[in-house]
Amino acid sequence: MKPTPLFKSLVLAVCLGTTGATQAYDRITGHNFASRSEVIAQSGMVATSQPLATQVGLQVLKDGGNAIDAAIAANAVLGLVEPTGCGIGGDLFAIVWDNKSKQLYGLNASGRSPQSLSFDTLKAQGDYIPAYGPLPVSVPGAVDGWFELHKKFGKTPMKALLQPAIDYAENGFPVSELIAYYMQKSVAARGKYPGFKDVYMPDGAMPEKGEIFKNPALANTYRKIAKGGRDAFYKGDIAKEIGRYMKENGGYLSYEDLAAHHSEWVKPVSADYRGYTLWELPPNGQGIAAQQILNILEGYDIKAMGFDSPEYVHTFVEAKKLAFADRAKYYADPAFNTIPVQTLISQQYADERRKLIDPNKAAKRDHAGPVEGDTIYMTTADKDGNMVSLIQSNYRGMGSGMTPAKLGFVLQNRGEMFALKKGHMNQYEPGKRPFHTIIPAFVTKDGKPYMSYGVMGGATQPQMHAQILINMIDFGMNLQEAGDAPRILHTGSSQPTGEIMEDGGFVSLESGFSMETRRELMKKGHTLQDAVGPYGGYQAILKDPKTGVYYGASETRKDGQAAGY
Repeated sequence: MKPTPLFKSLVLAVCLGTTGATQAYDRITGHNFASRSEVIAQSGMVATSQPLATQVGLQVLKDGGNAIDAAIAANAVLGLVEPTGCGIGGDLFAIVWDNKSKQLYGLNASGRSPQSLSFDTLKAQGDYIPAYGPLPVSVPGAVDGWFELHKKFGKTPMKALLQPAIDYAENGFPVSELIAYYMQKSVAARGKYPGFKDVYMPDGAMPEKGEIFKNPALANTYRKIAKGGRDAFYKGDIAKEIGRYMKENGGYLSYEDLAAHHSEWVKPVSADYRGYTLWELPPNGQGIAAQQILNILEGYDIKAMGFDSPEYVHTFVEAKKLAFADRAKYYADPAFNTIPVQTLISQQYADERRKLIDPNKAAKRDHAGPVEGDTIYMTTADKDGNMVSLIQSNYRGMGSGMTPAKLGFVLQNRGEMFALKKGHMNQYEPGKRPFHTIIPAFVTKDGKPYMSYGVMGGATQPQMHAQILINMIDFGMNLQEAGDAPRILHTGSSQPTGEIMEDGGFVSLESGFSMETRRELMKKGHTLQDAVGPYGGYQAILKDPKTGVYYGASETRKDGQAAGY
């Protein structure tokens, strides 16, 4: 989004006490800003950003599959019905609660940069890696992620898990209003790249709302994966076609890059917030930023400040700036750097960082601490107590635009997130994983699974991970209300790609925050800016620690649905 110098417009909102709620729904229970009550079920729950995918995942559970099976099947459908957010040309991260071993497992299924593309080659074309075309394409890790998850935890054969997506790809599905909007917006930047229009605009235009869209090429690709396993994608005809296409169109990603790819099982890292433990995956993702924000905020009486208060919004934004300064400096591929994760997420470090917050003044410049050393989110839970928190993305919506037409999907542009700055931890290097924005989250309470959740949307994600927990723990909201509540978004922080914040960035507030709060924030030196659509998309499943009953939530900012049985 192009920054505007000053706050452009104000949206009048009605504030109820300290809730900051808009008069949106005439509800007889709970907060009136909630779009609905929570979904409650005993045997299983699926929450995704698209109802067709949710229903597929739910059917897998009913047919005897587990939460891991349901997540894979739903993700495969999402790659078809929501190509504006995900697909097998992108990467995947997951956190799994395995109820048998009573443990959390983390999976980093992100791909690496091409071995044949040098730093000097990239630097020669400018100071930043372009967003589209062949240069930002890195190895797509999602398919290997599916098979790693399935090998470790799966029950249902992969062929059966991919069949619903194959059927929808062959027979077609009606495109939803939101996805039609994003597909149409994607053409301007990507339409010139070979294969993009062949796959997504076979009739000359992007599908409209309610129009039946088919992707027979993707159906064929899924069928090959179902039959030949992960090697069909990374070492078979699919890999050969990706390599051929990229070479023919000026790219560097090769068959050899795909054949060498592997995911990594990683240990999730934890931080406590008022008796609850938030688990995130360590870098190359940005999950620990949410933990850093919460660690700083734990030193304040957030509840006493109130939801719709300038004190709360200001304090949250300033904590975010500090966490994101560290994010810009330290978050990168740990295979190439020693990253001080435990120091960054320690309470002792947060205590020092908290001292930098001025309660009356917005910081214009953010500083990393001196330390030693568009997307889909979905979650599933089954009758045996297993839970999956999974996020998957092409990075910028429909990715790089590079689309091998025979395969039916777009390759991601995640490589854009490298820094072209010598000595930076996230400096581009061949065979390196770029900084990643997509992060799944999980919460435990007293060592037991409590909540699997996530909020899609670039740099929005750690901010909303923190806000969801604050809404529930400090402000007493339920699972659905916590996602529907108006959100705070700060943009313009220093970035892992090398940009430095020097103007304080911009604060965007959703409708529901009062005029008084907005005015007081401007007095503190914040620049307010309207924003349309960047507030994320939330899905969550909570397990009642007393009854074992599942609560599901999905919000109205996306097409999502939570459903159980």
